[in-house]
Amino acid sequence: MDTQRDHRASLAGETVSLPEKMQETKKDERDAVVYMNFMKNHSCYNAIPTSCKLVIFDTKLQVKRAFLALVANGLRAAPLWDSKLQRFVGMLTITDFINILHYYYRSPLVQMYELESHKIETWRGDSFENVYLKSSNRILISISPEASLFDAVYTLLKYKIHRLPVIDPESGNVLHILTHKRILKFLHIFWKKVPKPAFMRRQIQELGIGTFKNIATVQQTATLYEALAIFVERRVSALPVVDEQGKVVSLYSRFDVINLAAQKSYNNLDMPMWDAVQGRSCFIEGVIKCYPYETLETIVDRIVHAEVHRLVLVDRANVVRGIISLSDLLQGMVLTPAGIDALMS
Repeated sequence: MDTQRDHRASLAGETVSLPEKMQETKKDERDAVVYMNFMKNHSCYNAIPTSCKLVIFDTKLQVKRAFLALVANGLRAAPLWDSKLQRFVGMLTITDFINILHYYYRSPLVQMYELESHKIETWRGDSFENVYLKSSNRILISISPEASLFDAVYTLLKYKIHRLPVIDPESGNVLHILTHKRILKFLHIFWKKVPKPAFMRRQIQELGIGTFKNIATVQQTATLYEALAIFVERRVSALPVVDEQGKVVSLYSRFDVINLAAQKSYNNLDMPMWDAVQGRSCFIEGVIKCYPYETLETIVDRIVHAEVHRLVLVDRANVVRGIISLSDLLQGMVLTPAGIDALMS
């Protein structure tokens, strides 16, 4: 009798626990899509700050003046307006500057100082043959202010761009340039009002968010020209500068390259990286690090408060083991729960 009673109790226990497990599973599923739903419920217009700086260049502007204007305003890109076509035709970015420097530095046909007098439209024109025009997407990718932030995240990651113009469909005016940094900061503003998913308390190495293999770095003894080559070939936005043991000593980003325009030092790209790092006169994005055992919540807090675009993941010996970028974070927090891997597409 006791055995039968125990068996019935066991069956009863299973009957009770099964719905509980189903409820836990549903709770986990709801938990995982919290940030995805947040992005879907907020528009690009919601994320536009009340006060921001927007610089627009006419394609007839001299290249030299355009990049000096970017430096003076602390900007990384600007929309391009074609007065003949009466519409926006693209974006001028630091990537353009890097591609041109890398392509023409060792060219016997063009002197570097000659590039200063070129107009933006010359660089974009079909008659001006260069590697940038052959490899870049010259179509302006934009988004409507009414589109969701989820769509904005997907667009940024799918097309591997860092600047997404928000254009009013009625007036055709650019309202704002949306970035990964702005979107993550907007989410962070509502941090305490949104339920925190369980995965935020897991370690970054466990989640696998970031780049941990074939990491792009540059030796401090390498030349600046070699660093530009890595930017062009690997299409990364920053390079950890390392010593002979692989320990990170600095960080050199695409934005640092724009300083060459202000200092007129782009005729000396053979300088070692250590000198290039020490010679920076504008804002310097320092090496903000993280460790494999730190939680995703800790990492997001750090990257938002430091206002940087990536963290260098290091071990206890300060050796570079990975890079955690804003793209990685948005992919893991927003798109992965939706079953979308935009970084691999």
